[in-house]
Amino acid sequence: MTNLLIKSGHLVDPSQNIDGIKDILVRDGRISEIGDSLSADDTEVFDASGLIIAPGFVDLHVHLREPGQEYKETIESGARAALAGGFTSICCMPNTQPVNDNAAVTSYIVERASTAGLARVYPIGAITAGSRGEALAEIGEMKRAGIVALSDDGRAVADTNLMRRAMEYARDFDLPVVDHCQDSCATGGVMHEGDYSALLGLKGMPALAEDIQVARDIMLAELTGARVHIAHISSARSLDLVREAKARSLPVTCEITPHHFTLTDEEVHRREYDTNTKMAPPLRSRTHVEAMIDGLRDGTIDAIATDHAPHHANEKMLEFDRAAFGIVGLETALSLSVDRLLHAGVVNITRLVDLLSCGPARVFRLKAGTLSKGSLADITIFDPNAEITIDATKFKSKSRNTPFDGWKLKGLVSSVFVGGRQRLKE
Repeated sequence: MTNLLIKSGHLVDPSQNIDGIKDILVRDGRISEIGDSLSADDTEVFDASGLIIAPGFVDLHVHLREPGQEYKETIESGARAALAGGFTSICCMPNTQPVNDNAAVTSYIVERASTAGLARVYPIGAITAGSRGEALAEIGEMKRAGIVALSDDGRAVADTNLMRRAMEYARDFDLPVVDHCQDSCATGGVMHEGDYSALLGLKGMPALAEDIQVARDIMLAELTGARVHIAHISSARSLDLVREAKARSLPVTCEITPHHFTLTDEEVHRREYDTNTKMAPPLRSRTHVEAMIDGLRDGTIDAIATDHAPHHANEKMLEFDRAAFGIVGLETALSLSVDRLLHAGVVNITRLVDLLSCGPARVFRLKAGTLSKGSLADITIFDPNAEITIDATKFKSKSRNTPFDGWKLKGLVSSVFVGGRQRLKE
């Protein structure tokens, strides 16, 4: 393996409280030294002048669709999209066909990711068999096969007793439970319940549907001691509940997607029922979005995750009621975060890197999110000032379902290294 010397970049590594111009020496795929004016024989030199060097980004919430729906995305195409977005590690949800509820499917995902040799792919196992919410999945066997978390993402576990048992198992296997919080009062809804749903004549999904489930599962976390991670948080009250739980030192964390801090439910009206504004949880009202911004600013939110949800055009080119929920997000997350958070003064560069890298790695306890000596040399290099125009036709993902096509933003991924090997060049 060729050794690597990254020169003169602005290193931002919250895990080590580093924020300044540094050189990084990589040997045998791991960080060997960080310092000033480093030199070494037999190394490839990368000039990072004027660029930000960060621990490789980690996405806790991705849908790769393989096995079963490879026409939307494959493990390989999703991993390429991840690299294009600056992500060196991605965690894939279990709602494949078949569902990742057993060791055989988990092993298949691990092997396919290894064969692709691109971004690191960490499977998330289902909480319940088939994600049907009726009986627990094979949690122990999946843990031995390589899962890093449990989730029935896309569906909430309605049975409280079953969820309690799941948390007890998760605690014993040291796995976080990733919670898709959506109570049955959202059933049949297709957008946020509010003024715009009434105006458009669409059935709404009330914020209360999220709040009820978040409140229940925080109480279960307190009872069981299990780690609970609230997926794609979008409700102001839910965020307050997480904030209160953290103040009581409960093992509760949460993530937010770029679309939930960037867009409001008004977009559904403004874009005249564009199905690329349809997701679950739905785009919320301005009040909720402002609360999300506060949560990013004050540290309540632990991670930015994409909820990358690829769909074929035929599944989106339908009436709003019938179209699939979700959008792709791996290749737009950095630019949206840089433009709408960093340049808007919501967060500084250290907090931004923490949200995209160190924070998510901490939540799932992954061997990532740091460039400390001896750690894996997973590195993302980006230019926060470069101007870009999002062009969905150039996505590495197999799908194009995004509301951000044509947006002009700042923030460009320059290079990505995984285990010291350059996997992406600008």
